[in-house]
Amino acid sequence: MPVNSFENYPMSWKPKKDQLSSPFYLSIANLLEQDIKNGSLAPNVKLPPQRELADYIDLNLSTITRAFKICELKGLIYAVIGRGTFVSPNASSDISITDNKIEKNYIELGVIRPLDQTNSIVANVTKEVLSKSCIENLLDYGNPSGLKHHKLSAQSWLQRYNLNAKLDNIAITSGSQNSITLSLISLFKPGDKIAIDMYTYPNVIELANMLNIQLIPIEGDLYGMNPDELKSQCMLNNIKGVYLIPSCSNPTAILMNMERRKEIANVISEYNLILIEDDIYTFLVPQNFKPITCLVPENSIYICSTSKSLCSGLRVAFMVFPSKFSSTIERIIYNVNIKTSALNVEIISEMINTGVADRIIEEKKSIIKHRNNIYKKYFDIYNPNENPLSFFRWLPIKPHLNSSEIKKEATENGLRIYHSNRFLVGNYNEKQFLRISLSSTYKASELDNGLRILKNIISK
Repeated sequence: MPVNSFENYPMSWKPKKDQLSSPFYLSIANLLEQDIKNGSLAPNVKLPPQRELADYIDLNLSTITRAFKICELKGLIYAVIGRGTFVSPNASSDISITDNKIEKNYIELGVIRPLDQTNSIVANVTKEVLSKSCIENLLDYGNPSGLKHHKLSAQSWLQRYNLNAKLDNIAITSGSQNSITLSLISLFKPGDKIAIDMYTYPNVIELANMLNIQLIPIEGDLYGMNPDELKSQCMLNNIKGVYLIPSCSNPTAILMNMERRKEIANVISEYNLILIEDDIYTFLVPQNFKPITCLVPENSIYICSTSKSLCSGLRVAFMVFPSKFSSTIERIIYNVNIKTSALNVEIISEMINTGVADRIIEEKKSIIKHRNNIYKKYFDIYNPNENPLSFFRWLPIKPHLNSSEIKKEATENGLRIYHSNRFLVGNYNEKQFLRISLSSTYKASELDNGLRILKNIISK
């Protein structure tokens, strides 16, 4: 086909030629990203063949290939061998919490909240801390990685979950998201590849896109990430790290058993991967479980946030790292994190040291156990290996249910829900799910009503 002879030729995407400028590969990538994020290109739309685009724009094929590669690394598009290139399912998703846009009469089944019913206990501890004579000592700058007595409390807390860490290898950060950010910035470079569950925590997807880190989705089974698939991808790609939430994977709720943890650890050791173990739900697992970090301590960054277990508003997490990463991580903490509020950490430490933390966790376990029983009234548990105390459930829905339509119908019926596309990394998956939060409604009766409405919607 002659160059530029098909202005009216049907193509799913035509970049605006008058907006192109040098360097052209970057300009094309920016226009493609813009049209995906503003909704002009819908999820899973097949893009024109690269050669057709090159002919249409009158540029070299290599320029188009380079532009597509940029968008692929950002998670905006994905390629299927023999079929073409497609817009990623969650490329235009808004992952921010937009409470101001949601009317108060909506039943929240999307955002996972940490059972704020126990915040009155935290408030009482806060009053006690504020009455201490040493309060002024918590208001200065101090050590960016945390005060020694706070690290001692962190060390004690980590030991409860079978992780022994030296004080010099512990940093106190402003929540798990902050720890993940510090880990990615300090240990990975733009273009590096990290293995991740096919369905995962959407904030990590967005963060990787911002840092130009490529996420390689690894297929899983009933027990979580498949170690054989991980090994296969390590042989095919130059994978540098792996990100996992083993105690209650978000969004699938899978509790990875010890046998699978050992298998994953073996692959990490064999290929010298850096593990980022996000163990925010470790307080919900049996006592005989050990973090994967215990099996590969020299290759792991372990993150234990108190946001779900104790109090989300205080934003306190404990980050454990091997000595070989100390100088790099401490430098990033100093330049990026500056310092987590010592006052907030003092409140968390007080709860740990006095046993109040244990009381909060037991109360949360009791609440969420009841919530899970309500869920079972309406739906079966999809996977027998889902954590029995999970704050959320992974609900399969029929293939014919369109994601946009089901979200629209849920909204019209006063529900907010999240479709599996929000959590999907890379390729389109014909299976569809909803992640159902069980912890976000303040009253159990409201959850019961929401699940009843949802049952009616998806049973059609």
